Amino acid sequence: MNFNITKKIPTLTMFLVFLVFMGCSSNYQWGWYVILPNNKVGLSNIEFLVSGLGYTIILSVISISFAILLGLIVSVASISRNKTLYALNIGYTEIIRAIPVLVMILWVYYGLPVLLNLNFTAFTAGIIALSICESPFIAEIFRSGIQAVPKGQKEAGLSMGMNFFQIFYHITLPQAVRIILPALGNQFVYMLKMSSLVSIIGLNELTRKANELVVSQYRPLEIYTFLVIEYLVLILIVSYLVRRLEKKLRVN
Repeated sequence: MNFNITKKIPTLTMFLVFLVFMGCSSNYQWGWYVILPNNKVGLSNIEFLVSGLGYTIILSVISISFAILLGLIVSVASISRNKTLYALNIGYTEIIRAIPVLVMILWVYYGLPVLLNLNFTAFTAGIIALSICESPFIAEIFRSGIQAVPKGQKEAGLSMGMNFFQIFYHITLPQAVRIILPALGNQFVYMLKMSSLVSIIGLNELTRKANELVVSQYRPLEIYTFLVIEYLVLILIVSYLVRRLEKKLRVN
């Protein structure tokens, strides 16, 4: 199997050498046994830590999907000749990009329910906050991709009697997606990392599981090191899948 993970071997090797060096060059006694004993719910600690993987992946996939949809809508406004739409786009983009992700998560979880008189679960609040925070960046990616499509393609659509929406859906958008796919892949990787911030409102994803285990086992170095490895492996897999998809679209 042609798996490009071999390109990442130097990085992985350096990381493992760093761990060994740190373990050998200090008086600290690494206690990897902390990952193995059973905890109070009857699972091994490594199973307890990995059990948050599902929430991390599902949260990231749903959030990036909504962010792409919202970003696409915002990007259409950014290329519009309507001054009102353009002003709204600029205002939305600048305001949202200025708000830290952690602050947005806290505001959506604790503040938005007060305004709307609704109760949000941590999972729902995480999706809303991450989607909103990511959407301006994806909007800019879409805008650059749309503007990179040759004007002749659009003029050809007009000559065939197609309206704006038909040209956008059938001609502009497919070509723009091929152009921006690597950037969208990078944003999904970024979303995976941002999902760790949702642990602050109690969602049992990877980081929350690690925090809970640290409180009970008092071995933060080993547990957080294992957490780093979890994210590293997950992101390497996602990067590989994005490259495969990019190559497939390029061939087609």
